[in-house]
Amino acid sequence: MKNLKLKMARVESDMSQDELAKAVGATRQTISMIESGNYNPTLKLAVAICKALGKTLNDLFWEE
Repeated sequence: MKNLKLKMARVESDMSQDELAKAVGATRQTISMIESGNYNPTLKLAVAICKALGKTLNDLFWEE
């Protein structure tokens, strides 16, 4: 399942995948795979992404 919430939050923060990746210590490919639903990030990476985007885990990673 695609993570559209992550992609929307990243775009709203005016960040590219590469900029977000650098901010959280990951690769652009990792961010792309998370957004496309092909990779589940570790809790540590998920928290770092949330901090970089000013969101909570529920905002970006909780399925409704």
